Amino acid sequence: MHVTFYGATREVTGSFHTLTTDHDNILLDCGLFQGKRKEAEEKNRVLPVDPKILTNMVLSHAHIDHSGRVPMVTRSAFGGQIFCSRATAAACECLLRDSAKIQAGDASYLNYKTARAFLAEVKAGNGKTTISNGDMQTIKNLLKSGDHDLKDEVIEKLLVEHHLEVIRPLYSMADVEQALASFQGIPYRETVTIGKDLTCTLYEAGHILGSAMSVIQVKTGGRTRTVLYSGDLGRFDKPIIKDPNLDFAPEHRDIDLMIMESTYGNRLHEPIEDMKPLLKKVLLETFNRGGSVIIPAFAYGRTQELIYFLHEMYIAKEIPPMPIWVDSPLATMITHVFGEHPETYDTEAHEAFLQKGINPFDFAQLKFVQSVEESMALNRDTRSHIVLAGSGMCEGGRVLHHLRHKIHDERNTVLIVGYMGQNTFGRHLQEVGEKYSAEGRRGPAPLVRFYNKDYPLRARVETLGGFSAHGDRNELMRVLQESNLSIKKIALVHGEEEQTLAFADYLRSNGYNVVVPFHGQSVSV
Repeated sequence: MHVTFYGATREVTGSFHTLTTDHDNILLDCGLFQGKRKEAEEKNRVLPVDPKILTNMVLSHAHIDHSGRVPMVTRSAFGGQIFCSRATAAACECLLRDSAKIQAGDASYLNYKTARAFLAEVKAGNGKTTISNGDMQTIKNLLKSGDHDLKDEVIEKLLVEHHLEVIRPLYSMADVEQALASFQGIPYRETVTIGKDLTCTLYEAGHILGSAMSVIQVKTGGRTRTVLYSGDLGRFDKPIIKDPNLDFAPEHRDIDLMIMESTYGNRLHEPIEDMKPLLKKVLLETFNRGGSVIIPAFAYGRTQELIYFLHEMYIAKEIPPMPIWVDSPLATMITHVFGEHPETYDTEAHEAFLQKGINPFDFAQLKFVQSVEESMALNRDTRSHIVLAGSGMCEGGRVLHHLRHKIHDERNTVLIVGYMGQNTFGRHLQEVGEKYSAEGRRGPAPLVRFYNKDYPLRARVETLGGFSAHGDRNELMRVLQESNLSIKKIALVHGEEEQTLAFADYLRSNGYNVVVPFHGQSVSV
């Protein structure tokens, strides 16, 4: 048996690994690479293996960097099943449909821009670079219905006729519906057959609702070989979901190869117990300035954790009852998924809410934005409030509209509560804001560019790293040292190279046998 690493190798996104035996090929996660548009497009467009050779798939959790290419596999002669926890299967219904919708919208808009630029160039003629506003409006009327609806058929026909590039989504909504039919949700700790003499058992990973560590075993010639795929490992003592599992069944404790994430392999987070006081401090300071707090938040997990904390603080009357707006259709749907899976909650959530008959995700101050018009009205609202909006890395979505209306005002705060990947606008915003604060906020505010315009970053930018859904170095070590596992070899994935290599050195100094695979490298078991 061997494992080949095709994604999230010395980088964070795009998890994609195959486990191969004499009889079967099992895909471990099937994630989208997220980053710069051109680079991401090149990496995502071509699958590294032919889906025909795959027997089944094991999915660690529903985050798009782990599940986002599933429809590309299932539409292409894949005849197997996708094994995951029940909560992950439910979350994927929301996340994959949302992914298809976003891709269709992005492709439509990019094709519109290409067609508009081409027609403008033709209209200008004679080497001119600009046309009149009237001529441009005529072009827009040809390509759009009203202010927002694009005439996709007209646009595509124009592009094809003039041999211009047509951008197409990676997959369609129909592809997603086909993929969802292949999902097989299974309970934690229930062993299922995924191939010839090949089984899989899931344990809680503590990263996100439904996230799982997967113990995969093959029994041949009287010998058992065991691979443990960590997926993404969470923090201990976080709200809502159970901690990463440390107690494995006796038959699952001897691990030949552990495939382990390393996102924060060289960092330490703030303690979990400090998160509420730090969040409270940011909120009160902002409200006292008469400002609002804009939180770029991942729809799946981070938004629900913040709602949970805010609900606790409102119950205790620790902060004023300012309205909390969740401006993300996806986050709204995922919050309902959380409400439907209380079996995944930890003891504290049961004691604080469920046993008292209280829904953690339903209280008077919490409001879900229902329409684009309501979102636009919220952009213009100058009264103090909290906005949780996607996307979490500020690469698109409604959070950019809130930033556009709020970052010029020094009373407001942009609160970073999650990992910002390299080359994302969120990382840029975080670094520029922190640099301005470190310099004492003296001189003109720095400019940040998005939507083809420069905006002064006068709003304060604060980071609360302890909200991360990924365990830090000490928490990753806790899984290794406090669990009842005996591990022969560790392969580190899902981390920027600097973090992964530093963690590898740290593990080796603690006596572990570690490999950091490159893209396409195989490790024998």
